Amino acid sequence: MVERIVTGAHYGLRDWLMQRVTAVVMALYTLFLVAFLLSHQPLQFADWSGLFHHPWMRLASLLFLLSLYLHAWVGVRNILMDYVHSTALRLTAEVLVILMLVAYAAWSGQILWGLQ
Repeated sequence: MVERIVTGAHYGLRDWLMQRVTAVVMALYTLFLVAFLLSHQPLQFADWSGLFHHPWMRLASLLFLLSLYLHAWVGVRNILMDYVHSTALRLTAEVLVILMLVAYAAWSGQILWGLQ
């Protein structure tokens, strides 16, 4: 009989759930955006600009982007864990990906709240 050792980390379940939740958030945002685009034909700059001047749309866009970055992190980290066997190289790649994603998140906030 195989004895299963449970360490208590449960990384797989957390990652699986994060992938599903972030995918749902991104899908809902995308559906809303497609509906907006289809209902505003032909799309005028004033409509597009007006949509992103609402604080709720900026928050929804930030939530979408943060979901995208988390979704990407889980996927890239899993790929690195599966295919990069050198610990030093994998750690370096993970740190670079984290730094890039944090920079993208900061840039996203600057773009969303830098609108005039």
